[in-house]
Amino acid sequence: MPAPRTTLRRSLAAVAALPLLAVALTACGYGSEAKQDGVKAADAPAGGKKLSTDTVKIGYFPNLTHATALVGIQEGIIAKELGSTAVKPSTFNAGPSEIEALNAGSIDIGFIGPSPAINGFTKSKGKSLRIIGGSASGGVKLVVNPKKIKTLDDLKGKKIATPQLGNTQDVAFLNWISEKGWKVDANSGKGDVSVVRTDNKVTPDAYRSGSIDGAWVPEPTASKLVAQGAKELLDESTLWPDRKFVITNIIVSQKFLAEHGDVVEAVLRGTVATNAWINANPDRAKVSANTALKELSGKALPAEILDPAWKSVQFIDDPLAATLDAEAEHAVKAGLLEQPDLTGIYDLKPLNKILKAAGKPEVADAGLGVK
Repeated sequence: MPAPRTTLRRSLAAVAALPLLAVALTACGYGSEAKQDGVKAADAPAGGKKLSTDTVKIGYFPNLTHATALVGIQEGIIAKELGSTAVKPSTFNAGPSEIEALNAGSIDIGFIGPSPAINGFTKSKGKSLRIIGGSASGGVKLVVNPKKIKTLDDLKGKKIATPQLGNTQDVAFLNWISEKGWKVDANSGKGDVSVVRTDNKVTPDAYRSGSIDGAWVPEPTASKLVAQGAKELLDESTLWPDRKFVITNIIVSQKFLAEHGDVVEAVLRGTVATNAWINANPDRAKVSANTALKELSGKALPAEILDPAWKSVQFIDDPLAATLDAEAEHAVKAGLLEQPDLTGIYDLKPLNKILKAAGKPEVADAGLGVK
């Protein structure tokens, strides 16, 4: 697949050789510290098939772009496929912490954005993880103060927030700026546009105070700003072929994959079934995801934020490997990532086995699969 036109890529977290990205490897979620809840293992169905381990530890974010995990666990869809193997979930607010947990064996399988997946794979010289499936596409928007910005050209000279230096949306915005022919120093954010790195949790307050004029952010932050009077100026999906780009992958520890392939396949059957259920029952799935968010964060999203945010995310099994490759190239172009060797980052054989058995089309690894 050709690299997307005007594609702005998600921050591909920096590789070890780039110290400027040492603190910029946050995934597409909120905050900067992991939240390892140690949630008790879900009750396994009685009489289920015995797999090669009693428990599988799954990590994800309390975020709508991770709704495959939210809904799959909330509705018991993943547990059903696992039989007597129990699910032990943990939630995180940042990609690097989830990668650390995967490397330490604290989780076995994770839902995560492309940047930390690339960074984790690269820093381990290809030995830590594999991407085994997709989960979500889209859910990223440019929203602005309509009193100050009416067209895309009006962004010049304005202050636009991204979640963090080098994160997925930061690289995407830097790439978009470059394709406009404008200049911005990636490190300082200074230039024809002022790129202001602002945690998603405080971006609404920054917008309300007038310290930023807009933001290139994931959902539900974008919809929170719109609820405050901001206007959506650009949906990032319009910049990609078929309006699809990866925002959430499913990864697995290579050790766990080698030792418990049957469990990995069961989880993937669960995620495929979950995505099918979400797409067949979008309103019920939205409620389920919001219920899970309330249980995890103590607060559900109001309808004025939940409804538009939910509509902008697509839940798919395809990891959209070509878009991840393009995202890496954009980070390299921005000077935030050394040219990575991503060969072997994907192992889609288990997923394709499941898709084929279900009569669904298989998915491609863009030449980056295990040889």
